[in-house]
Amino acid sequence: MKLQDAVKKETGNIALGTGVCVIIMLLVFFVLHMVIPENWTPFNYNIPFNYTVILGAIGGFLVAVGNFFWMAVTVQKVASMDDEKMARARMGVSYRNRILLQLLWGILAIVLPVFNAAAGIIPLFFPSLYIKLRGIVSAGKGG
Repeated sequence: MKLQDAVKKETGNIALGTGVCVIIMLLVFFVLHMVIPENWTPFNYNIPFNYTVILGAIGGFLVAVGNFFWMAVTVQKVASMDDEKMARARMGVSYRNRILLQLLWGILAIVLPVFNAAAGIIPLFFPSLYIKLRGIVSAGKGG
């Protein structure tokens, strides 16, 4: 199966949008780390900005973009199928496996001390946010 140009283009767009969102998230972590005093938060929790935040952000980015790519490839395969029942089943299995992948990443981001849990989980929402923002912007342009 040859990867369609639309899949490549949209995955690139999602990677770009998600990457921009991850950079903004890292900037927010940095600003909060610099601005909020150590003993000012509940339970004396310090907003970190260290390697765990960066590793969590990278992992979350990879899982988010990989999830979108996997979905796009599945849609491409399903679109070429003749049997509607088989197509629905394949799409359902893909959806379940992609959700399990995200759940596994979320658990790893929480349990493993090399990842900041928030920085690892927040990027999973960025592709959806980017798609919605892109839709709003294109609707505002009349197209």
